[in-house]
Amino acid sequence: MKAVLNIAHRGASGYCPENTMAAFERCIELGATAIETDVQMTADGRLVLIHDESLQRTTGLPKLVKDVTGDELWELDAGSWFSPAFKGERVPTLEDLFELVKSRSLQVNLELKNGVVQYPGIEEAVIEATRRFGMSDRVILSSFNHYSLAHCKRLAPEIRTGILYMEGLYEPWEYAARFGASALHAYHYAVIPEWVSQAAARGMAYHPFTVNEPAEMRRLIQAGVAGIITDYPDRLAELLKTMED
Repeated sequence: MKAVLNIAHRGASGYCPENTMAAFERCIELGATAIETDVQMTADGRLVLIHDESLQRTTGLPKLVKDVTGDELWELDAGSWFSPAFKGERVPTLEDLFELVKSRSLQVNLELKNGVVQYPGIEEAVIEATRRFGMSDRVILSSFNHYSLAHCKRLAPEIRTGILYMEGLYEPWEYAARFGASALHAYHYAVIPEWVSQAAARGMAYHPFTVNEPAEMRRLIQAGVAGIITDYPDRLAELLKTMED
């Protein structure tokens, strides 16, 4: 069986507050071979890792990420909403994550959250940080905003991109190839063996999201996907081990 990337969705978000250093550190312990996270920008241009455009759900502040500075964001508690045990966890920066993984062999999937809120210059800033940390060969940029991914590919042809989409995209491998993407980050119900095979024949990898049940993980592995995005990297690690035995 070929190697399958174990991609931790927002870190080990099944066990820790999503997109925090606790979640990233824990997913490494649980066997993840890649980390998926979301990138947005503060009012003063800091690249920060948070899923929602609003800070309400994970920090309790009724403001948008784009309307606070990096220093203001750092003062917020991004852990207590999940459990009192994580009180004091912060919203990390992209640099924080790169510092954690740069000496390891993990890959990093950066989802650019520039659909609802537009962040002028986010592509340039993410690419600059990726190159500065020497991570170009270990990063894949994804987004539901495919115009943004096409822009990324023009700016940095050496960095891989993956299109995020839900159901019903016809021959997504042909569509993705038009702007140089190399991976399909599809909702897992939109993945069947025939499509995986057709994509692979064209050099296109499938990384379905978000897959938490072992039975569905097994189905996708047997279908031939190159990676799986999950909240529970330990479940996937254990399943991969049993399927290799």
